[in-house]
Amino acid sequence: MPTVAFHTLGCKVNSYETEAIWHLFKNNGYEQVDFEQMADVYVINTCTVTNTGDKKSRQVIRRAVGKNPDAVIAVTGCYAQTSPSEVMAIPGVDIVVGTQGRDKLIEYVAQYRRTREPINAVKNIMKTRIFEEMDVPSFTDRTRASLKIQEGCNNFCTFCIIPWSRGLLRSRQPESVIQQAKQLVTAGYKEIVLTGIHTAGYGEDLKDYNFARLLRDLEDQVKGLKRIRISSIEASQITDEVIEVLNRSKIICRHLHIPLQSGDDEVLRRMRRKYTVDEYREKVSLVKRALPGLAVTSDVIVGFPGETEEQFMNTYRFVEETGFAELHVFPYSKRTGTPAARYDNQVAEDVKNDRVRRLIELSNHLAKSYASDFVGQVLEVIPERPYKEDPGSGLLMGYSDNYQQMVFAGDVTLIGHVCKVRMDKAGYPYCFGTLVTSEFGALNYA
Repeated sequence: MPTVAFHTLGCKVNSYETEAIWHLFKNNGYEQVDFEQMADVYVINTCTVTNTGDKKSRQVIRRAVGKNPDAVIAVTGCYAQTSPSEVMAIPGVDIVVGTQGRDKLIEYVAQYRRTREPINAVKNIMKTRIFEEMDVPSFTDRTRASLKIQEGCNNFCTFCIIPWSRGLLRSRQPESVIQQAKQLVTAGYKEIVLTGIHTAGYGEDLKDYNFARLLRDLEDQVKGLKRIRISSIEASQITDEVIEVLNRSKIICRHLHIPLQSGDDEVLRRMRRKYTVDEYREKVSLVKRALPGLAVTSDVIVGFPGETEEQFMNTYRFVEETGFAELHVFPYSKRTGTPAARYDNQVAEDVKNDRVRRLIELSNHLAKSYASDFVGQVLEVIPERPYKEDPGSGLLMGYSDNYQQMVFAGDVTLIGHVCKVRMDKAGYPYCFGTLVTSEFGALNYA
């Protein structure tokens, strides 16, 4: 049986797409092996969000070539899309496919084996208007299923290369989304995470259909679905209709990831973000009213070109005031090919690192504070695996609907099933609790 090995760099969308590519190989008689082992085919799914992403991608490609010089080396993903000739120039690379046309990978492998001629299959992504259907019927070692509903982004933020690697926004047809959701529920998944490059932009290119309608249709038409989690939503996409859906929904998780990037209006303007600090504040206030107990998580970039200490402190105070449940904090990283990389007043690395440290300390404090509000409450948790800090302890871990990582005593048969767990001790990154009931009616393992 031929073997294939995968290495995924970058975001959760890439992870989803690697799973989809694996299913193509699996359906064609391949066995998957670890990337560190000898394989007949190596597939590297690359990232280009930062210059470091490019560098890491090149390192992984060279590692694969070194493992088995006779293997077919196929490179896909964002770095392959933006710099195909650079990737082709790496000795040992046989096939380069960007972020479209990956359904032909099996054909390309067969073609390369026949001809021994390198294949560059990268097309102009900006001309692509059709969503590439890539079904994932099941996930390796996962209890939550991701469902990719859209591709691309029309925003062109000044720090971001993604529109050039993913193309313009295009949505998956609603019938296809519903159909895949039904398949995932039939396969045993209780929670579906809606994902994409600009997830809640879904439907902007469709006639008379939008993200709010998709959420409604998923809840109404997919029987047995216990949870819908939205991977990310921009403040500008939180419309009155979306708020109305959140308000009436019984299965949308009390967790929204709403990227902030900066808490200063002037910095937001230079980033070309589509909201002001006041507009963001207003949207968060509305969604917290619609979903009481909501966990709001976010992304912040510090040290954007020209960011003064005062502007950073505006961000710091806004983060403190908003009370995020968790923050992902990034130092600004120059991305070749973006407007911000050419801006004057680049911030010194030591200043950026100090600001990152201060914001992470604040984030940790806010995360513990948010979690502590739920001590004594019973939360719905779907355990995902044994507690990774101590796998033999008889403890399980999984996320509550409001994104608390709960650890509690329970049998492994509960993994993937909805459990009710009382939070006994709040913390970050883990909260500890006691199992009250599960779908099976099991009581109190503690």
